[in-house]
Amino acid sequence: MNERTERTMNSTPEGGRQDIHDVVVIGGGAAGLSGALTLGRARRSVLVVDAGHPRNAPADGVHAYLGHEGTPPGELLARGRAEVRSYGGAFMTGSATGAERNGDAFRVTLADGDELCARRLLVTTGLVDELPEVPGLAGLWGTDVLHCPYCHGWEVRDRAIGVLGTGPLAVHQALLWRQWSADITLFLHTMDEPDDRQYEELAARGVRVVTGEVTSLETRDGRLAGLRLASGHLIPRQALAVAPMLTPRAGLLSSLGLEPTDLELAGSVIGGRIAADPTGATEVPGVWVAGNVANPTDQVVAAAASGVRAAAAINADLIAEETRRAVDARRAPFSAQLEREVCEAVLGERRHGL
Repeated sequence: MNERTERTMNSTPEGGRQDIHDVVVIGGGAAGLSGALTLGRARRSVLVVDAGHPRNAPADGVHAYLGHEGTPPGELLARGRAEVRSYGGAFMTGSATGAERNGDAFRVTLADGDELCARRLLVTTGLVDELPEVPGLAGLWGTDVLHCPYCHGWEVRDRAIGVLGTGPLAVHQALLWRQWSADITLFLHTMDEPDDRQYEELAARGVRVVTGEVTSLETRDGRLAGLRLASGHLIPRQALAVAPMLTPRAGLLSSLGLEPTDLELAGSVIGGRIAADPTGATEVPGVWVAGNVANPTDQVVAAAASGVRAAAAINADLIAEETRRAVDARRAPFSAQLEREVCEAVLGERRHGL
């Protein structure tokens, strides 16, 4: 440990300090903090390792999270960290680069060479949005360039919205965003041309279709003004919906043999995920995942719920292990006594020539 770590530890129910954490949580977003909070309330020693680069940092607020509607992402995380600390949780700023089993525990390696030890791991590292390579697009990500209508649709309702076609799901996207505005334009860009049925659906819903590749996004006073086509035409738009590739931040799990699997929607690969059961348990005993690294399409509220669910499963797993050890310890004196009695009986038989 060093000064980056808050040296606060939970006391065990029997009192005393622990050198090995019950759980190291890797990732300090909604899933990780919810898991850490649940484990802290279960009187577990928890350390949260977080690099401090939340995916939703550019967004103005968190939405569809009951009781937290519109809360700025940074404020939500600050509240969560304070709540975790109130139950004895500790934090470390850093990036985990790998993990390996070390006897009955795990050794986690950080980018700066530091190492941590934990009985269980909860990985909540989230994902990276790989954006289409269109000049000007990345700079507007999270403000005027959006991906989820349930996260941002209300904020851009009734505006002139474009949908950038990069794959077969673009028609579905356009029809979905039509719920929030009557002024929707689908830019075919690099996608295949829609079939007759799709054209009919788009026309029936009043969605305009523009052919040609988009070469740049134009801005005015820092906001989206329109999309420039290869033909030179500028189509005015106030917001743009895109479908990024959802790539999990899962490199640290490779050393444990866990690799992402493709995530498909309507037959199209939209990203990857670490496979796990409904509680977040992976194929590696003792390792759980929660949040977008396991379910890339989850919103903040669902990610938080998955962290709670994984934490409860981890605590139950630790209890089962501790119970087995307690039973073994309880049996040990009886086993030793039985062994002594057998030895004494054998020696007695030998002394009497039996």
